Amino acid sequence: MTNPNHPFLAACRREKTPYTPVWLMRQAGRYMKEYRKLRAEFSFLDLCKRPDLAAEITVTPVERLGVDAAILFADILLLLEPMGVPLEYTKDDGPVISHPVRTGADVDRLKELDPDRSLPFVFEAVRKSRAALNGKVPLIGFAGAPFTLASYLIEGGGSRSYIHTKRLMYSDPGAWRNLMERLSRAVVQYLNAQITAGAQAVQIFDSWVGCMSPEDYQKYVSPHMSATISGLTDGIPVIHFSTGTAGLLRLIRAAGGDIIGVDWRVNLDEAWQQLGYDVGIQGNLDPAALLAPLDEIRGKVGEILRRAGGRPGHIFNLGHGVLPDTPVEHVIAMVQAVHELSAR
Repeated sequence: MTNPNHPFLAACRREKTPYTPVWLMRQAGRYMKEYRKLRAEFSFLDLCKRPDLAAEITVTPVERLGVDAAILFADILLLLEPMGVPLEYTKDDGPVISHPVRTGADVDRLKELDPDRSLPFVFEAVRKSRAALNGKVPLIGFAGAPFTLASYLIEGGGSRSYIHTKRLMYSDPGAWRNLMERLSRAVVQYLNAQITAGAQAVQIFDSWVGCMSPEDYQKYVSPHMSATISGLTDGIPVIHFSTGTAGLLRLIRAAGGDIIGVDWRVNLDEAWQQLGYDVGIQGNLDPAALLAPLDEIRGKVGEILRRAGGRPGHIFNLGHGVLPDTPVEHVIAMVQAVHELSAR
């Protein structure tokens, strides 16, 4: 059983901690030889759907890096397949949806998610991860946010302009609302099932919402994000993460979350001032900074900690995921620097 006063969990409650806790997005990934070895033998989806392997990948970085939380190895799009959306993971281009959702009729064809029936391997991975962690650090579950999931569904993959997404949003607001409500229900069910299985905190990734204007965010996204967060199990910390959203921070805060994740495009102290100090903050080292010499990394860590000012509620992280070319030794040095420079 993880100590409820573990620094990560205490920081989620904005309580004083002996040092600033740190974990990383894409904590398990191609930058680690242990992951590359498994990936050479199994497809990405195989790794996600094998609870023993998913748990191994979840736990390995904790032991290797010395971080203060584990994050479940999975993918934000896993819940789309049971909703009737064929999904393919290509080697170089990532996930591809061959039949995008572009019309109201497409939305109507989506199935309601029954996570216990269709995604039992995820929850078994949660249980196996908790057992393997043996109380050393908390386990974070996660899901994609309704907007980011909707964008994948509509665009069929990655996008720079989100033309199809915004076209549906503007031209058929009823279909858009229907889609977002369906996805919100699915995310709530999926995350609550992770929590039941043993996740001690959850992060919601709204990685693509930075394409929205403040007005459109408030009208088309915020109500559904609020409904999602309010539907989650009481007492479990919620990290609300997004990128490219320096102009949306107040609206993101209003949508909900105990901790707001920010990327490197905004100074942490300025972001926290905008958010208000009654909420925690997570971030926000540029992932590319981990390619720098070790003394430069230490200096950048120190600058972010200086901006945090020792205020309770800061969780150190990158502004997005670890890059594949990152040396593991640099990640370890960063984690050590966070612990050393923030010791109180």
